[in-house]
Amino acid sequence: MGTPTDIDQGLQGTEIPHWSLAKRLVFRFCFTYLGMFCLTTQIFAALFLIPGFFILPGTRWPLRHITFWTAAHIFRITHPLVYRGSGSGDKTFDWVQAFCLLVFAVIATGIWSVLGRQRENYIRLQTWFRLFLRFALAAEMFAYGMYKVIPLQMSFPFLTRWVQPFGSFTPEGVLWNSIGASPAYEVFAGCAEMAGGILLLVPLTATFGTLIVLADMIQVFILNMTFDVPVKLLSFHLILMTLFLLAPELSRLTDFFFLNRTVGPSSQPPLFRTLRASRMALALQLLFGIYLVGVNTYKNWTGWYASGGGGIKSPFYGIWDVDQLTIDGQLRPPLITDHDGWRRVIFDLPTSVNFQNMDDSFAGYGASINLQEKTIALTKGTNRNWKANFTFQRPAPDQLTLDGTMDNHRIGMQLQLVDRKWFPLVNRKFHWIAEYPFNEVRR
Repeated sequence: MGTPTDIDQGLQGTEIPHWSLAKRLVFRFCFTYLGMFCLTTQIFAALFLIPGFFILPGTRWPLRHITFWTAAHIFRITHPLVYRGSGSGDKTFDWVQAFCLLVFAVIATGIWSVLGRQRENYIRLQTWFRLFLRFALAAEMFAYGMYKVIPLQMSFPFLTRWVQPFGSFTPEGVLWNSIGASPAYEVFAGCAEMAGGILLLVPLTATFGTLIVLADMIQVFILNMTFDVPVKLLSFHLILMTLFLLAPELSRLTDFFFLNRTVGPSSQPPLFRTLRASRMALALQLLFGIYLVGVNTYKNWTGWYASGGGGIKSPFYGIWDVDQLTIDGQLRPPLITDHDGWRRVIFDLPTSVNFQNMDDSFAGYGASINLQEKTIALTKGTNRNWKANFTFQRPAPDQLTLDGTMDNHRIGMQLQLVDRKWFPLVNRKFHWIAEYPFNEVRR
């Protein structure tokens, strides 16, 4: 048997702390609401990460049906709710479900307060709940951090973005492509999130890790709000979780940062009363943290080669200007009023191709390129009946000729590869010395 820790020995010799009514009410509400939020949203999937599975309990029965009922009868929402597969964390479904959790937490807090009105404190429950929130935060930091360390979250701008007018970008598109254009910054941001997550695993460094996560999440939340990124709900709740973890340390943090006073060790009790059990618990925490880091590393590493910067490019990778276009044998001059003509053909990924119209809009198609038979077969979304077939010739590395049929018209195109040197986005290198800013067209 191990021996009691110093903290436990100190607690055993003092009176049982009495929490004020307000403190007990706040704890009951936070325990219920934050706990349910973690167990019903993507935090659950990040915390209980299993390769090949992405489980969101909030989208399962009965929670999904409770949310649907609330949306229809309380908020009078008549359109169908999208609850999965959209990539957004701010769907109508998410906001309605957060409202349901809030109402349930208020009711549960009231019932708990009546049944537990004789309870002096919740120190032991708070200790375990803090552990749960630490790992919930760490799991999210590992998920998003490794998603940036292996730069997948904001990938380098696709070729279509290189020729897309800036005014047609959404605010989210501006943010995403700005960060994606600087992989080094994205990796740095990911390392900060990973550092916060790692420090959260160890009790001695958990407060420092929480401060890092708080600073990072405030920045993320502000970016989400100002660039309209649909992860506002999650980032706000991650901030709430960090504040809950930091609340017991408020006096120590105030002394350290503002009053220049000596700060003693944390008074938060350990998980167990014996040193041996506490060491075993720490070992298990570290092993679980290593598992989360390992699985996220594997998932993003394979993703990098499957669909990220390490993936296979199209054999015709590049931006191709349409030098000459014929439709049904008629030469079409490059007029911006021609709604049937194209300015460019862009090959990026091996299974797709994009045509830029004369008005700078894009039409994307699925592509199957057969280099041996020199054919390109195009498909359009889910329309299985639509097909276009071309043969190609490549007389020079920077020249490509396409001949085929599309929408019952005979199409002929002569394409010229655009040299990358014309794009400062990729040819502008790092400079220690710059006599003038290089961020606008000089007049």
